[in-house]
Amino acid sequence: MKIRVLGSAAGGGCPQWNCAYRNCRGVRDGSLRIEARTQECVAVSSDGEAWFLLNASPEIRAQIESFPALHPRGLRHSPIEGILLTNGDLDHTLGLLSLRESHPLAVYSTEAVRRGFVESNVLYRTLQRFPGQVTWRTLPLQGEIELERRGGGSSGLSVEAFAAPGKLPIHLEGLGAAAGAGENVGLRIRELSSGRVLVYLSTVARLTGETLSAAGRADCLFFDGTFWSEDELRELGASEKSAREMAHLPIGGENGSLAALREARLPLRIYIHLNNTNPVLLEDSPERAAVESAGWRIARDGMEIAL
Repeated sequence: MKIRVLGSAAGGGCPQWNCAYRNCRGVRDGSLRIEARTQECVAVSSDGEAWFLLNASPEIRAQIESFPALHPRGLRHSPIEGILLTNGDLDHTLGLLSLRESHPLAVYSTEAVRRGFVESNVLYRTLQRFPGQVTWRTLPLQGEIELERRGGGSSGLSVEAFAAPGKLPIHLEGLGAAAGAGENVGLRIRELSSGRVLVYLSTVARLTGETLSAAGRADCLFFDGTFWSEDELRELGASEKSAREMAHLPIGGENGSLAALREARLPLRIYIHLNNTNPVLLEDSPERAAVESAGWRIARDGMEIAL
């Protein structure tokens, strides 16, 4: 299985357009050992020819251009065979609206995520220029399905979605609906030929038996690395909300993911969806040292992995 990190940051990226926190300043002026990052999106392939994107960030056009394997090979062509959505957050779905140039798209999501993006969304009309411009393929919870190439050929990959604790997207809050099991999911992607498994959990409010079980059976785990601490934004005066109130389990602390997953014996574990305030972004920070000494890696744009 081939994996390419197209974007590794949380919403807003790093630097964020309206942020002057030290991490963002350090990227802009080069005063810190820190890399710029775009918003989270990962490409996965079995053969290097047919690719599937995990989420569609607002920066998807630049991310596609950054990776030659995703470039068109004909007048009107794309190696992107499908897009898998883990939830309906704007930083995971807005990129779909940038892929509107009369090209057929296959989007895999739960019914709850599809409904939240499509219903009452006048902008979705830009993806209805011709019949079948977007084909929605339902991701059932607890059921493995094969990812298909256009025309029905095998991609060499299968996916199983499972519920992960999260919340409604901000744009759907207060509209009467409550968050259900399908609003936020993890993905278990298996390469059919090798049996290798990628588990993708970029938004996790808390660990459950299901998420722990999935993580423990992965050959490669991408996990929510949004915040280092529970009160990261509060302490900076950037928000009144805690990490868990924003549906993200922090990395650090006795109840954080670093401690909770310390017994997991995984060949490869990577934190992704990193907020611009997170000190692990700093390559010489004690928080980065703690993460790396525990066997974790920090995702960066352009990172490539072969399973």
